[in-house]
Amino acid sequence: MDCVSATLYRGVVPVLESLCASNFMYFYTFHGLKALRTTSANQNARRDLLLASVAGIVNVFTTTPLWVVNTRLKMKGLSSRTGNRATEHVADQYSGLLDGLVKMAQQEGVTSLWNGTIPSLMLVSNPAIQFMTYEAIKRRLQAAYGNQQLSGLVYFLVGAVAKAVATVITYPLQLVQTKLRHGHNYQDLPQSAGTIRLALYILKKYGVAGLYKGMEAKLLQTILTAALMFAAYEKIANFVFRLLLNQQKISSKLR
Repeated sequence: MDCVSATLYRGVVPVLESLCASNFMYFYTFHGLKALRTTSANQNARRDLLLASVAGIVNVFTTTPLWVVNTRLKMKGLSSRTGNRATEHVADQYSGLLDGLVKMAQQEGVTSLWNGTIPSLMLVSNPAIQFMTYEAIKRRLQAAYGNQQLSGLVYFLVGAVAKAVATVITYPLQLVQTKLRHGHNYQDLPQSAGTIRLALYILKKYGVAGLYKGMEAKLLQTILTAALMFAAYEKIANFVFRLLLNQQKISSKLR
């Protein structure tokens, strides 16, 4: 039982560290650009998609090394199942995220930390579609309810729907990205195969269903994560906004 629990939670600490860094970078860039370039009068889905794409590109280049090491750490000790013993042996040497970054750079070169960057850049479409969908639904709800504050449950559900839409559309790219980062066990396909070649191989050998293998687990994980993230973000943002507004009122009265 302990062994099963350890397997289910393998790599949870570096995942949390990477999520914090990645979400901070994405939210900070997206809302920073949104504050600079838009007003409430000119917000629309197309503009949200553009800003979210730019934020995604910045996020990919800054945090890809974290996720490359994360993938190795999560697969640590599973060589007998994956068949990719070379990668597993190297991953077994990592004691954590920072240690993995240093050792991977030393043993495989700094550029190896950006393995899978091309599909990651393509996957900028995932959070871009997610944020576009989320902002579009939120604007419609705010227009319908007027000045009434939306509840945490509403934000939770909107975030879940937005992430579900984005995941279903972009899952094949996520599958290819994972195989590029961790390595595949296809005997008749070289490990150096690129994004397009790998995707076409899976499509030819397993059909469209092969590109969506494991999507159910991904949906459960990402939908819950995104829904909680959006609900928490909106509540914290509203709290900080009200706090700053009250401070401004107090300051204006003291003058």
